[in-house]
Amino acid sequence: MERFFATCPRGLESLLAEELFAAGAAEVAEVPGGASFGGDWRVCYAANLHSRIATRILWRVGHGAYRREDDIYRLAHGLPWRQWFSERQTLRVFVTAIRSPLKSLDFITLRIKDAVCDRFRADCGSRPNVDTAAPDVRIHAFLTEREATLYVDTSGEALYKRGFKTASVEAPLKENLAAGILKLTGWRPGETLLDPMCGSGTFLLEAAQIALGIAPGLGRPFGFERLKLFRPELWQPLLSAAREQAQPATPLPLYGADQDPAQIAHAREKLRAAGLEQAVPLQAGDILELVPPAPPGVLVANPPYGVRLADQQALAEFYPRLGDVLKQRYAGWRCYFFTADLRLAKLIGLKAGRRVPLYNGALECRLFEYRMVAGRLGR
Repeated sequence: MERFFATCPRGLESLLAEELFAAGAAEVAEVPGGASFGGDWRVCYAANLHSRIATRILWRVGHGAYRREDDIYRLAHGLPWRQWFSERQTLRVFVTAIRSPLKSLDFITLRIKDAVCDRFRADCGSRPNVDTAAPDVRIHAFLTEREATLYVDTSGEALYKRGFKTASVEAPLKENLAAGILKLTGWRPGETLLDPMCGSGTFLLEAAQIALGIAPGLGRPFGFERLKLFRPELWQPLLSAAREQAQPATPLPLYGADQDPAQIAHAREKLRAAGLEQAVPLQAGDILELVPPAPPGVLVANPPYGVRLADQQALAEFYPRLGDVLKQRYAGWRCYFFTADLRLAKLIGLKAGRRVPLYNGALECRLFEYRMVAGRLGR
């Protein structure tokens, strides 16, 4: 059995573990920012293809104690890299650490790269080149206070990059975090979903794929396809089954709005790139003026955070008005707001049913839940 580690946004580890079990993983163990697991290569391929929460799936290839930089060099140099990829391929090394006593992670990165290249030179007389932009192979090292673990990245580009090649819009909310938030709301396909501050449409795009049974990795390549160990006879049946499961785009009870017409254009571009434009109706409009488009369901939004002082003042005035609108128009809805601005809970005038800690990158956030009960104020 091979050993792997899946990374994910902090706060979504339990949801990631559920996906890994569904992919056939064994011995799943959650840690902050991910989960380790065991399985064969089919499990690795399935996790890459089907996980909506994971950021990367890393294959563990080396582990050992260290005290100095040379110990990590020897650990990396002792691995049979040429069995896994060719000296004609490009590579890049990434290093992360928690409480490591070593002074420079940049120097450790260089030493691991040197170790890999020196081993290639010793084994076959030549070495791979480094490509920091689009390497064929990514090598990851994780250092604790006394131990180092080396991984080969089986995903390639981050898994939240779903593979819609013509979409040029970068969203502030990554797709895997949006998928995790949707899971936390309890939304299910067939239920109304409204994002009244949709920006470039990440929540809606993820929901449409879920509703239509479209595997998140169906339209993209993976790092494991470039390894010598790649087994097409395991991969092709998984890919074929995912293609058969995917349904054609049809109108869905998913609705998006934004007060900025440019954001609506961005959302349309992303939906069009995914072949899902007709599945999700969009409109320009202010959340404070919108009329709910359908029977009660789930409202989910990622409001602006108010980095500038002027924005903070505007948001402080906005939150009480938002609370009034929810009470007046959204009886029966489950409303969720994902934000780093914790003033929302104090100023919205509603009692949050849940406050789920999550991270958007390094930024600590909360997912606030408000259940708007018909005939009563929200609780």
